[in-house]
Amino acid sequence: MVEVKFYDTVNDELLKFAVIISQSNGKWVFCKHKERDTYEVSGGHREAGEDILETAKRELQEETGAIKFEIKPICVYSVTGKTRVNDTGEETFGMLYFADITMFEEELHSEMEKVVLLDELPTEWAYPLIQPLLIEEYERRL
Repeated sequence: MVEVKFYDTVNDELLKFAVIISQSNGKWVFCKHKERDTYEVSGGHREAGEDILETAKRELQEETGAIKFEIKPICVYSVTGKTRVNDTGEETFGMLYFADITMFEEELHSEMEKVVLLDELPTEWAYPLIQPLLIEEYERRL
């Protein structure tokens, strides 16, 4: 069982990852990892000494190839329960962002196989218990 909670803020040192919901020309931007048949929004773990906004920008660029974009924070969220990236199951915190991408690189240089622009949200999620809730929260806070 996985539980997702939303917060307006937490202490910065608790933020371990950044996740970025993004759109380009009004379409949802999703990534397909080379090792999975599912779709996910971009995101990843914070590196030592890295500002959480820098984490978000770096992950967005690495995973989508975005080179021109506007990015803004939405909220903090946490996940409690064992997942592919959390084997202890303890509550971990991340920052949720939204990015509007206006330009992409011509090719990806990451673990992502491809980036897709969709009118509708995908049905094959990489993190089906988490990512749809993040998008719902983003839409609720619009």
